[in-house]
This record gives sequence, C-alpha cells and structure tokens, in this order.
Amino acid sequence: MMKISLSDKISIYGKEIHNRVLFQPMEGCDGTEEGAIGELTFRRYMRFVEGAPGVIWFEATAVCNEGRANPRQLYINENTLESFKNIVSEMKAKSKALHGFEPLVIVQLTHSGRYCKPHGTPEPIIAYRNSLWEKGKEDQPFVVATDEYLDSIPAMYKKAALLALEAGFDGMDVKCCHGYLFNEFLSAYNREGRYGGSLENRTRLYLNCIDAVKEAVGDKAFVTTRLNSCDCFPYGYGYGVNENEEIDLTETKQIISALRDKGIELVNLTIGNPYLIPHTNRPYAVKSPEDGNIGMKRVYDVTKEITSAFPDMKFVVSALTFPGEDAIEYAERLLSEGIGDIAGFGRMTFAYPTFYKDYLEKGTLDKKKVCLKCSKCSELMRAGTVSGCVIKDSEIYMPYYQKYVLKK
Repeated sequence: MMKISLSDKISIYGKEIHNRVLFQPMEGCDGTEEGAIGELTFRRYMRFVEGAPGVIWFEATAVCNEGRANPRQLYINENTLESFKNIVSEMKAKSKALHGFEPLVIVQLTHSGRYCKPHGTPEPIIAYRNSLWEKGKEDQPFVVATDEYLDSIPAMYKKAALLALEAGFDGMDVKCCHGYLFNEFLSAYNREGRYGGSLENRTRLYLNCIDAVKEAVGDKAFVTTRLNSCDCFPYGYGYGVNENEEIDLTETKQIISALRDKGIELVNLTIGNPYLIPHTNRPYAVKSPEDGNIGMKRVYDVTKEITSAFPDMKFVVSALTFPGEDAIEYAERLLSEGIGDIAGFGRMTFAYPTFYKDYLEKGTLDKKKVCLKCSKCSELMRAGTVSGCVIKDSEIYMPYYQKYVLKK
C-alpha cells in the first residue's frame, strides 16, 4: 500500500491541485434576496481560504429562482454576477497571498426540486409522489414537474454555467444528490413519459444538463458532479437499494460509466438525504439514531466498491468529520488504500476552517476546535435559517440564539 499524504499534489482535468484537501459544498443560507453573495457568505469563504485547501467546492447555487431551497440560497443570474466575480477573485487572491497558490474553485449548480422554498414556504417541484418522503407534509402544494418543464431545464443550466464561467469558477458541478431534483429522478421508476421508468429515462434530465453545461464551458472549465451513490431508503422509496433491503450499486455503476463516457474525470460521492436521514451522509454523535461508526463503515464500503470498479477515474471521499482529532489520519488511510483520491471535509469547515493549516503547522488538530458532531448545522439548514456552527462560531450563534433560544 502506497502511503498518500493530504499534502500530496494531484492533477484533474489537466490542472494540478496543490493538496488533496477539499472543502465540501456547505450551504450557509446567507445570500441576499436576489441570490447574491451576502456578508456572511463572503466572511465564510474568506475563512475557508485561511485553511489552505487545494479545492473549494462552492455551495449549492440555484439556476432559477423557483429552484431555490430558501429565500437566501445563492442564485447566479445577471443581477448577481458581479458578487460572484468578486468572491471568486478575492478567494484566489487571498490564498495566493497567504499560501502561495490558488485553490481550484468549483460551483455547485442546483435545482432543489421537492425542497424548493424560494419565498420561505414550501413550493415543491417533484419527480413523482413519494409517501415516505412526504410523510407529515401532506398539506404542501406538491407539483409534479411536467415533461415540458423538464425540457426547459438544460437551458437554465447552460445559462448558469456561462455566467459561472464569467465569474471565474474553474469547474461546474451538476448536482445529483441528497434528494434534490436530479437525484429524485433516479428513483422515478413508476413515472410515465420521457423522464421515468427505465434508467435511460430516469437519468435523461441529469445527463442532458451535463451535456448543456459542457457545451457552455467548452475547454474553458471542467464539468464534474456530486452524486448520491445510493439513497439509503427502503426499497421502492429511493434508488440504490434492492428488494432485500441491501445496498445495491448496480445502477450507480451504470451511471458512473455514462459519466465517464461523457468525459467526467472526477465524481464527488455521497449518500442519503440530510433532510430525512442526516446520519447517513453526516454521521453524528448527539441523539443519533445509530452509532456514527456504523455510518462511517457504510460510507467506507460504498466508496470502496465504486472506486475499485473505476480505477481510471478520480473520486472525492466524504463523511470525514466524524473521526474528530483523527480526521486527517483517517482520510490519509482511506486515500492510501485507494478509497478515493481527494478528501472532502464538510462540517469540519464550519466549525474549524483552519484545521488543515493547523495540522500542517502543529502536526495535530486542536481538540477544542474540532466539530462536535452535534448536527446543529443540518438542523439550521432544514429550519430555514442561517446555517453554520452555532457552537464554534459566534457569528452563527447569534441568529440561532435570537430565533430559537429567546422564543422558548
């Protein structure tokens, strides 16, 4: 086994990355009403840059207003473009000044589907009716997207990609995970028409949007994706689980083969749905329905099976925060075993954005700063307020305190 350090360089799409630390797309829900970069958004990414990651995977950014997950979700359009230009240029300039290199910056383009809430109340646009996902939400105005509406979405992605290219992003992520629109279509087994039934139909929208984005950016930027390897719901309510209630990655591998055929070199792997089963992709320790080590093992097994099947591609491995002080060592062990090529950190970046820089300088992480795995950041996002670490970050604690503590 060849020892891999997170400080080792790696190349993707012909671009050399300074190290193998990747900050995952973590929504702060702190943009402006128009979808521009807000003050807290700017502050967060400047803090991220201080941590010296080789890649910053920019958070979910809507391609249309109706596809926003909350009224403060970022939305790239003609009116917000300048704010995106500014933050990307500032991120790269600050990293160059502090660390001597520019991080690779990838934007995550999204349509929130059944989690659309552009005006603060649910306005779900769904692939099909799902009784498990809709339990307790029967009063919501669910709208099953028509084939005609779906036909219009690739043009939205193309337009957003052109703007993102102008903003200076290096890569474009066509998001297909965590229960959002494209991910939901992967389990639209009983939907009629061009977008349901066969795997070809269920991936049609996703792959058409990848084509649209690739056409938009050409060789000026690369196209990648964050993909749910499996939904981890009971059979019939998601994809990636068979009739024996076992994880089955047969279709996942077929999807990744199709991505490879389209020239996708890097896939960011994840699982589950943070709205309904957050412990699957973000194992946590406080009032979790399962031991976090079980969740870690699940992610490990899924990632190992996929990466073993595609040795010619590169993958981001996720769910690395749970080991706490040992997170760096754990990530390096996985990469050394060939389970992924780049280490993706999510919640740790909210709580302790300089964790990697500290590790480089001190050889260890500060126990007082690491993520506590309490899942408050996930709770905040689901509640529709500003998200972040309420424990370690006073700027996030105050909105949380005012909205939740004072009202009790």
